Amino acid sequence: MINVASVENMKKSDLYTTENLVPATELMARAAREIFDAVNEDGGWRAPVAVVCGIGNNAGDGFAVAELLADAGIDCTIFLLSEKFTDSGKYYFDRCAEKGVKVSRELELSGYGTVLDCIFGMGFHGEVGEPFRSAIEKINASGAYVVSADINSGLGGDSGLPGGICVRSDLTIAIGSFKSGHFLNSAKDVMKKKVSRDIGIKLLDKPAKLIEPSDIGHLFVRDRNDSNKGDYGYVALIGGSVEYSGAAKLANLSLSALRSGAGVAKLAVPGCIANAVTPYLLESTLFRLDSTDDGCYCFSRNTTERLLSHTKAAAIGMGMGRSVEVKRLLQYLLCEYSGRLIVDADGLNMLSELSLPSFKNSSCRLILTPHLKEFERLSGKSIDEVRADPVSAAKDYARASGAIVLLKGPTTVITDGETVYLVDRGCPGMATAGSGDVLSGILSGICGFAPDEELLLGVAAGAYLNGLAGELAEAEIPAVSMLSGDTIAHIPAAVKRLVEAI
Repeated sequence: MINVASVENMKKSDLYTTENLVPATELMARAAREIFDAVNEDGGWRAPVAVVCGIGNNAGDGFAVAELLADAGIDCTIFLLSEKFTDSGKYYFDRCAEKGVKVSRELELSGYGTVLDCIFGMGFHGEVGEPFRSAIEKINASGAYVVSADINSGLGGDSGLPGGICVRSDLTIAIGSFKSGHFLNSAKDVMKKKVSRDIGIKLLDKPAKLIEPSDIGHLFVRDRNDSNKGDYGYVALIGGSVEYSGAAKLANLSLSALRSGAGVAKLAVPGCIANAVTPYLLESTLFRLDSTDDGCYCFSRNTTERLLSHTKAAAIGMGMGRSVEVKRLLQYLLCEYSGRLIVDADGLNMLSELSLPSFKNSSCRLILTPHLKEFERLSGKSIDEVRADPVSAAKDYARASGAIVLLKGPTTVITDGETVYLVDRGCPGMATAGSGDVLSGILSGICGFAPDEELLLGVAAGAYLNGLAGELAEAEIPAVSMLSGDTIAHIPAAVKRLVEAI
């Protein structure tokens, strides 16, 4: 797992390090060396180099890199956007002046092979103003190989949101640790490649963890011959309505559970649509729920008890609609079901109508899978508030609700309120109808066999498997043509990759 720090954690840890362990100038020298080496490892510096410096220690890192470039005989120019120096920054600026490094206060990037972006650091927030906005526009239009020191200037360190504009980089070199802003919201769209370099800053607070294949591959190993389907979990998938006409997508829901490792998947749909779904089912078991003459789902305690008998996990909400009967089912599950309960789609909408105390102490282990709009309804926070700091928003709600929260996005946040996992897999082709159903199916399958002590990791593994399978599909199928079923078809290949990574 890879550490991902909040801006507050990084600032606090940086300050502690410079006050107690390493002089600030030495720490800046280490940062510069890591930036210098990282570019060499990515193909090398394309001379001449423009080092564009703004404010704070990010500018100081630029001055220290410029000195290394000069020492290496690489032609470079420092472009100053501000005359405000930190003490450490001034130290390296003066060293550059002594060595005759060119300095300009008029930014002109034509003819430069590399642009090193050192305008803002991780603490940037708000909107980018002048002269920095014009500088970023010139960097993005330069056609040069663009390197961002620590994080792309103009991008929020916690949010990954641009302040109206941000640098688009070929390489971003996170100093000390990745920050949340390297992964969330717009980050994937403005960084072609990113690496993290350690310079000796020990994080004081617990960081989030970016999931790697080697962290989760063991969950998918199945090598015991003396076993049967019951050892790997019976799971129930409850969804569908007359209005939800995607019979094939409902079948995909259960198929993705089986492909992810469930021993038995029971697809439960209102009886009125069962015949439409049946032709699409092969390996799954179809369970008919009670429904009224006009085709609406009708809650029955006895029917629900039969469905859930012996199940380890259940998922609810996909295509069920918002009705009093669905709400009754959800309330029953919260009060009576003792397994793992994944709530998605219409289930989340119904849950948002209940008070936190009504499900904080539920009998089941609750797993919520909202996208931003659903999370807005659940938490009461606006989408803009959540996007400003998705990690804190998900963590706070998980702690308040007692649930595991899987907040969907370009990078998915998974947390129980204490531990935070990030999953940065997925692709544009997954933005298609039914993709949420596939994820719910995968989560159900994994929750059917994941041990209690690794349930949170199992939920993160579900998000990772889903994203990786989607990426494998997109490697063969144009993003614009992808269907949710394409992701399911690539689950086996994705599982194979995870197991091979152990």
